[in-house]
Order: sequence, then C-alpha cells, then structure tokens
Amino acid sequence: MSDSHYALTDQQIQLFIQRGFLTIQADADPGLHGEIHDQLEHVYANEGNIGNNILPRIPRIQEVFDDPAVRAALTGLLGPDYIMNPHRHGHLNPPGSKGQTWHKDCYVYDHNLRHPRFQWILAFYYPQDTDADMGPSALVPGHQNFKTISAVDPDHTTESVLPLLGIAGTVTLLNFDAWHRATANVSNKNRYMLKFQFARMSQPRAPLWQHGSATWVPSEPDSVPGLSRDVWHWLRGGMSTPVNNGKVNEADLLADDECLRLNTAYDLAAHEGTESLLVEAMRRETREAIEDTTAKTADNAHGTNPTAGAAARALSSMGSRAVPMLAESLHDDLWWIRAMSADILARIGPSAAMVEEQLVHALADDHWWVRRNALEALRSLGPVKESSIHPITNALHDSDYRVRRNAALALCHLGEAGESAVAALLEVLEDENRYNRFYAALALRRIGTPKATNALMDSLFTARWCPLTSADSRY
Repeated sequence: MSDSHYALTDQQIQLFIQRGFLTIQADADPGLHGEIHDQLEHVYANEGNIGNNILPRIPRIQEVFDDPAVRAALTGLLGPDYIMNPHRHGHLNPPGSKGQTWHKDCYVYDHNLRHPRFQWILAFYYPQDTDADMGPSALVPGHQNFKTISAVDPDHTTESVLPLLGIAGTVTLLNFDAWHRATANVSNKNRYMLKFQFARMSQPRAPLWQHGSATWVPSEPDSVPGLSRDVWHWLRGGMSTPVNNGKVNEADLLADDECLRLNTAYDLAAHEGTESLLVEAMRRETREAIEDTTAKTADNAHGTNPTAGAAARALSSMGSRAVPMLAESLHDDLWWIRAMSADILARIGPSAAMVEEQLVHALADDHWWVRRNALEALRSLGPVKESSIHPITNALHDSDYRVRRNAALALCHLGEAGESAVAALLEVLEDENRYNRFYAALALRRIGTPKATNALMDSLFTARWCPLTSADSRY
C-alpha cells in the first residue's frame, strides 16, 4: 500500500495545530512490539537506562518510525526532509511510581526559543498495551503555545488533561512545547515509553498531506484563532490570510492574561500599518523578559528555551512587511533584542531573504545567542549567496558549542556548494559536544560530494556500533 494512503487529512493537521498532538498506530509486524518490549525488559534489568544508545542497542525500533503511517504523519508536519534527532530516551515507569509534575521538554541543550511555527516534534512510542493504571504519559491539550498553566502540580491543575492510552505500537506525535508528564503507575506492570525527537530541515513550501481546502475551518473551539490560522497557512507554504476583526485595543498587549496578549498581537498583525507598533511592543516585552531567558521554570526546565513574547510571535505572521524594522533591531543596544529579532526573521523564513547580509554581519556579534539565532535565520532563508558560505563555515570554529551546532545545520542546505566546508566539518566530528558531531556528519552527508562522503564514511566506520555487544556478550 502506498504512503499516500496514509497521508494526513486537513482535519488532522488542523487538530494537531489546535490540540498539539496526533496519535498514529504503527501498522507493523504484529510481533515487532512484543520483541522490542522483551528486549527493553532485558536491557533495563541488565544494563540500566542506556540513553541515546537505545536505538543502536535495539535496532528494530527503527522499524516503528519507518512505518508508512508514522512516516506520512511526520512528513505532513515536518516536511519531506525531516530528521530524527540523535537524542532519544527510554522512559521506564515502574509499578508504584508517583508520576511527574507538568513540564515542557528542553531542546537537547540548544537554545531554541519556543514559537508556534514549530520546528520540532516529540514522538512517544508504546511497545506494550498501556491503560490508565500503568502510568501513561498525559498532556494538557491546546496549551502548547502558552508559557504557563494554572499549576504544574497535577493535584491543582484546573485545565482539562488527557492520558495518552493505546495498544502496543501506538505512536503519539506531540508539539515539542506541549505540557506533559508521566502519571502514577498503580498497576503491577512496567510501563515503557520510548521518546524520540524529529526536526524540520526546510521551510514549508506546499501541503504534504491530503489537502482539500485552503480555508481554516477548526472543528472545535480555539482560544487563539489568529495564531492557529497563521500556523495553518505557514504549513501550507503560504502567507497568513489577514482577518480584520475590527478595532483592536492596543493596551491589551500589556494584559496579564497571556491568551488576551496573544489574540491582541495576532489581531494587530492582521492590520496594515501596525509594523512599528508591534516591533516596539516586541522590544518592550523582550527587555522586560530578559531575566526569564535562563530562569529554570516549568516551561524552561534547563534554562535554555524561553518562550517568545506575544508581539514577537505575531510579527512572524506579517512576513516581509516586518522585515525592514526587524533588520534595524539586529543593531539594538540590548543583545536579547538582537537575538529575538534574529529569531523572528528565522520564523519568517524565505520572505526575509533581503536581510541576508545583515544576518551574516550578526555572526560577529559579541553575544553567542545572537550569533546562534543569526545562523538559524540564515538556514531558514533557503540557499544563501556564495559570499555567505565562508562566514558560516568560520562559525564552525566559534567558541560556543551552540553556534558551532547551528553553523553545521546551516551548511546542510548548501549541497555541493558546501565542499569548501568539509575540512572544518571534519574537525566538528571530534567536537566536545556529542550532538554537534551528529550535525557535522549530517552536513557532510547532505553536501554529498565524494570528498565529503568519503570523510563521513571513514568516521562512521571508526565509530561503528555493534548492537550484539553487551556486558553479557563482549566479543
């Protein structure tokens, strides 16, 4: 059966945008999930949690994510060239566990800003039937775009919550910013959930699902309709269709209620001539939130992934209209405003191509977060000018690992034009950061010249993993 048979529908895409999750059943070999479960039991009993090596240790897990239904869903949400990130984690929730508090995951020690135009997705896979007693994962549907919820203590949370139940082979795809937690396991069985991460590598160009209508027609109430509509049109590869809802109270940009702030910002973005108002609001909210950049809170547990402000998020929906003023903000006296401006340009994507030179100039900024975000923005523009390749390659030698990582990601889009970066990428294959090594390998693979491919293969043969080798069988 062809992959097109499994493609998502408009309704599924729109529900994912609203609710922040989608459940897929991996239609694989019926014995696959039982085999994976049995191997997990053995590995955890004899080797413990082996972290990122869970996939090479149990290679058949890959069959779950190669399943045509899972692959079609990931393609519809993340594009045709999405990647599986190198970070993955096996969650064992044993009998008697008390569960977790509500939280959002970090972006694997990188400093992405949380934004509705999602670039990453979480995949939760159950290798065994999972009912409510077994301590399933749970989420707060529809709140992925909010910095806070009523309470992170589940005993005091007032929002509706949803336990993620399912038979063996259930894969739940979550917006990376979804509020979620493990619940208490009151059964006598181990509950395993394998968490994998997938990321978009290119900006949306066209719908990659069974697309019938460009109209945003949500099938349930939506607390942030302007935001959701923008994500829908962005995923379709087009601009948001402005919906003028009449006069907007600008003072509500300062409201305590986050939902009101977001609706006000997106309503203003739908009006002509509001660019300067929203850019100034972005500067104000960014200055006021600078203390939150590394604050360890429930939505920013590692102090690495703050949530962009309401005006900052809405500015991305304005496309090229907002670009000239954002380019000016790249020179602001405050580094956090410069970093936020670069992030918004990254979310705008190809429509911001006119500021490529300014973004290249920002690679020399004195703050690593500005340099990091400038590289992310350059990656989102599409193919860059030949003159930009050298400064991007130089960023592979940056003193900050996050800058080096995003330089490697930016080079992934160059194809054979990135040949000149091969030597520098080989150095990153020995980077102190394990994830940077992966992204350097990915860049070499995508450059694809004989020189890049041979260098990559030499490195991979040296690092080859044997899934049969364990404490019980060393040789």
